[in-house]
Amino acid sequence: MSARAPRLLLVTGKGGVGKTTTAASIAVAEAAAGARVLIVSTDPAHSLGDVLDVDLRSATSWRASHGVDLLGRAEEAGDAGREPTAEPPGVLAALAVDRHTDVEANWALVRDHLLGLLEGLDVDPFLADEVLTLPGADEVPALLALALAADSGQWDLIVVDCAPTAETLRLLALPEIIGWHLDRLLPSQRRLLTTLRPAAAAATGLPLPGPEVFAVVSTWRRLMGRCRDLLTGPRASVRIVLTPERVVIAEARRLRSAFALHGYAVDEVIVNRVLPPGEDSWRAAWNRSQAEGLRLIAESFDGIPVTASPHLAGEPIGVPALAALAGRRTVLGGTPRALTEDVRPPRVEVVAEGEDFVLHAPIGLADAEEVRVQRRGDDLVVHAGPERRILTLPSTLRRCTVGTASVGEGQLTVRFVRNEEVWPRGR
Repeated sequence: MSARAPRLLLVTGKGGVGKTTTAASIAVAEAAAGARVLIVSTDPAHSLGDVLDVDLRSATSWRASHGVDLLGRAEEAGDAGREPTAEPPGVLAALAVDRHTDVEANWALVRDHLLGLLEGLDVDPFLADEVLTLPGADEVPALLALALAADSGQWDLIVVDCAPTAETLRLLALPEIIGWHLDRLLPSQRRLLTTLRPAAAAATGLPLPGPEVFAVVSTWRRLMGRCRDLLTGPRASVRIVLTPERVVIAEARRLRSAFALHGYAVDEVIVNRVLPPGEDSWRAAWNRSQAEGLRLIAESFDGIPVTASPHLAGEPIGVPALAALAGRRTVLGGTPRALTEDVRPPRVEVVAEGEDFVLHAPIGLADAEEVRVQRRGDDLVVHAGPERRILTLPSTLRRCTVGTASVGEGQLTVRFVRNEEVWPRGR
């Protein structure tokens, strides 16, 4: 593995498809190849410990010994005729993120200030307290743990065993959402408010934020920005785990579109529990059903490598069994990306076309009738089915009006026309 920033791999899918087993098998295989690997569970169920056959409930972290290789054999020179290795054995560690941390401790400063504002506006205090509950408080510890691990310099690869689909989407959208809200939570003219605080307070009759409130907001904004940069950068990607069943495939398709909308790169689709062919009528019926599912997967994820793991007679529990499972994955289509390689996350792009500007935003497999675009001040709100992303417009587009919008080939195209009142043509 490279000495650069660690590679981040997020493994997710519908509940029950075997995403935890898949994530653990990938982590074991990479560690067995010599990498320093941390696998992090953000799933509240924390079944990762059960799959690895280690205790992650009483002790939320576990680390494999350097004296034992990842298949449970002694690494001493000459043992069982083995030659000593030139490189130190890989490291495999696991972490179950504790969501019951006091995430709202610092947030309380901001909340108290906002409560004062709302009370001054005669808002019901119980309603105000409910409104100002920190959004995504349960997911924030997972984000911060991931950022700390990535910045620690201890790991070549961090594998994230994500929660099922809905929770994963909420987690991955959180850095941008919190950042957006924090940018609008308090006035940006900090220095002006500090200078004119007494006069401004007297004029409005409302309390103004102190420096400690600004400090909390700035810290949170920086941390969320760091998380967003890590998760949407060239060193991070998502792998979707599914089974060849129509309902599961349908959810995976929506998941692909959501990841595209939010700027996350999907670099592989892993089909789990694929049955081998059989002669008996029962097996043949399953084979036909799975063949149709595999055809639909290939069609839905065209351009993304697809691999498959076989349906096993027993559960792969423990490091040796997980290593064996990783070795049995086969390629169904495309060329899987090595975890030493960078990725190309989907990006929102703005290009000039004559006097106008065109914004291109990825939306994956979302149908045209599912996509809606709405301009709100300096933001463009994009709806793709149940998913929504708020895009803060660059200064150039803020001086334009929305012209036309169209959907095609996985892209949303929005044309912006110069607003003649603020940007006359020819200037």
